[in-house]
Amino acid sequence: MNCRNLGEFCENEAKGVVQSLVLDSEKGELVKASGRVEKKIGKSEGKTIAALKSHSEAERRRRQRINAHLSTLRNLVPSSDKMDKAALLAEVVRQVKQLKETATHDSERFFIPLDSDEIKVEIIAENAIDGTCLFRASVCCEYRTHLLSDLKQTINSLHVNLVKSEISTLGSRVKNVFLFTNSIHGGGGCATIQARDIFLSSVRQAFSSVLDKVSAFPEYSAYPNKRQRVSCFDSSSLLF
Repeated sequence: MNCRNLGEFCENEAKGVVQSLVLDSEKGELVKASGRVEKKIGKSEGKTIAALKSHSEAERRRRQRINAHLSTLRNLVPSSDKMDKAALLAEVVRQVKQLKETATHDSERFFIPLDSDEIKVEIIAENAIDGTCLFRASVCCEYRTHLLSDLKQTINSLHVNLVKSEISTLGSRVKNVFLFTNSIHGGGGCATIQARDIFLSSVRQAFSSVLDKVSAFPEYSAYPNKRQRVSCFDSSSLLF
């Protein structure tokens, strides 16, 4: 900076006026910044400050949500006051798994309908003398019109000897359980392991076609996740 510029700077500083100086790359000296440059610098600083404030506020809200969720979990888990976050989450996961196992066990024991659609086919007894097997098939799905009629047609198409059928309902969910036999003299069943597998596969495929109709039903597809929940539980046995 030459003496003239230095004098002007000192004079302006004495008057209480401070001007911005920038380096002129061509002249290799400091020159007064134009008003446009000063305005641009001011806008850039303003945007940076606004962005930092926005980020800080978002982080504050995120931490509040996390702390609120952790507080809720602590109220659900006994003796969790001295647990850190990792221990608390591990305990919550353990309890959820335990509840899931209990619910699955109870649903199998009492034929309670599950929230998810499911088909199970299994052999529960075998008579080695006459080659007769006792099968159990269960279908859990959303209730719809003509569901029982379709299940009856499916059972008839399999050419099995129906021993017992049971239906359980919970809200709009329904679970149907069938016990039936099929001997080797009747055209399939327990003759060989391969024959059993083929028969079990055909039964699953037959009931799957019924489940596909349920999924394609307009009322079901329009509200796939809306399932009515009630406290009552009804289970009844019937024969088609």
